[in-house]
Amino acid sequence: MNYKKTIAGSTIAFIIASSCCWLPAVIIAIGGGSALLGISNGIESFSGVFIFIGIGLLAFGIYQYLKQRNSIKSPDVILNSVITCPECGHKKEETMPTDSCQFLYQCEQCKKMLKPKEGDCCVYCSYGSVACPPIQLEKECC
Repeated sequence: MNYKKTIAGSTIAFIIASSCCWLPAVIIAIGGGSALLGISNGIESFSGVFIFIGIGLLAFGIYQYLKQRNSIKSPDVILNSVITCPECGHKKEETMPTDSCQFLYQCEQCKKMLKPKEGDCCVYCSYGSVACPPIQLEKECC
């Protein structure tokens, strides 16, 4: 999942959804109080259309979420990986997250903080026996 697009879309949705609260204040502040009354009377007749569009966009968002979640839980994806510490050689089997990348991992034995190697997206791709779920599915990693 491209988190930059998700954040941008969420921000735009927040601005649009909350415009009923801040937009009138801005219009009144710039001296357009009477224009606000005229606009609100004209837009009121389209409230059903706005509700329909809002419900449609909400349904599309839920569909996208479920599609992404189901693609990560594909039977072809291995979620367990054995991380080997490069410092002391300690090995531990971990379950990889499906909804985020893990950039830091502390070795239980020597307490060294592991970070991804240059060119790798997470500690599982660098030190694990199995690459992370997005890489397994040939998708863009975090």
